[in-house]
Amino acid sequence: MKIGILETGLLRDRMTARFDPYPVMFADFLGLAQRDFEFETVSVIRGEVAHSIYDCEGWLITGSRHGVYDNLDWMPPLQAFIRELAAAGLPLIGVCFGHQIVAQALGGKVLKSDRGWGVGLHRYQVEQRHSWMKEQPRQAGIYAFHQDQVVQLPPDAQVFLSSEFCPYAGLSYGDSIISIQAHPEFGQAYENALLEAYGGSVLPADVTAVAHASMQGATADTELLANWFADFLLSRQVLAAAGNG
Repeated sequence: MKIGILETGLLRDRMTARFDPYPVMFADFLGLAQRDFEFETVSVIRGEVAHSIYDCEGWLITGSRHGVYDNLDWMPPLQAFIRELAAAGLPLIGVCFGHQIVAQALGGKVLKSDRGWGVGLHRYQVEQRHSWMKEQPRQAGIYAFHQDQVVQLPPDAQVFLSSEFCPYAGLSYGDSIISIQAHPEFGQAYENALLEAYGGSVLPADVTAVAHASMQGATADTELLANWFADFLLSRQVLAAAGNG
């Protein structure tokens, strides 16, 4: 199955020597599920465009340092692409900024949250079960790094992950789109690097300390999320094949 990764964010210069770009992080993350995926990156942040929603069999939108309310030149075409995917029922996954721009494109609202920064290892309650969740724990631990949040749900969105800090942490739209606010593609080393880079300046010192504490003796449920994402994408491929039969 060919997955198009819509790149909406770039690593800061201080990170590029130590870490792979986001599309590679996602390819490695999905590789943990050991499914037959191939990947193609479309760097929309650099002005690249996907010529057709049918160029790939499934799509994924990465995180970004930008907010959806920045309304940069590449954002309106991306929102139109999201609506086209939704209308066609093609599978789409949004992560962090991807989660937010999917919500905005489909009628929701995103703001810089008055709850402040969500960083470190966060635990999210599983609020709704889906067929692609072969493993169904009560909660999932995922690394987070965000200040913006979806504050108003789109009409067709349903919540499948939530926390007190982030009530709309995981959303599904019918059976063709899912999105999550946190970063399952992040490893602990990258999360720590972000905390070290921004702690005490962009991030308040007390928030940084709590984030570091959240990761002591705990790990994210990375493989669980990789299997969820992979099984979601493949379930849509099976449905498409059945519809063409």
